[in-house]
Amino acid sequence: MYFSDLLARRGSLMAALSLAAFAVACVPASRPPEPAAPTPQPRPLPRPVPPAPAPGPDWRDWPLTPGTWSYRRDARGSIALFGPAGADAALTLRCDLGARRLYLSRSGSVTTPLTIRTSTMLRSLGVQPTGGTPAYVATALATGDTLLEAMGFSRGRFVVEQAGAPTLVIPAWAEIGRVTEDCRG
Repeated sequence: MYFSDLLARRGSLMAALSLAAFAVACVPASRPPEPAAPTPQPRPLPRPVPPAPAPGPDWRDWPLTPGTWSYRRDARGSIALFGPAGADAALTLRCDLGARRLYLSRSGSVTTPLTIRTSTMLRSLGVQPTGGTPAYVATALATGDTLLEAMGFSRGRFVVEQAGAPTLVIPAWAEIGRVTEDCRG
């Protein structure tokens, strides 16, 4: 073969390759089809939270006052405190060993009598301000007072009512009996 034949073949080969490259460049690249715009879905309206049911006539069905009991000892004796963590106690039961008395007190300055409801007893108790800050009112109980057992062994809860103050629905936990026994022992 002659050199001119090679050039002619090479030229036609180059022309064919150029034509193929041009044809590929002209064809649009295949892309996946664009997804259709999503159809907006109506959002359901939030359901309103139903109000808490009003306490029924039976106090044993009333919701408990938020909080928990704690127990501690100090120089005067022992004390059980009920209330939300990190806040002042809503109700306390203190054993004063020196006086051999128990003091039931609740937060506030209202001096109307306390009414204590348990599953076995209903009693009204006069109160006096303690003079401290924050304000509490208190009543003194003898170590043998049966109200202490009634509070400690009430079926799951007892109630402290006082005109002019919120009603407290208190769980009947072991701290009540523990402070009572501290004073009797």
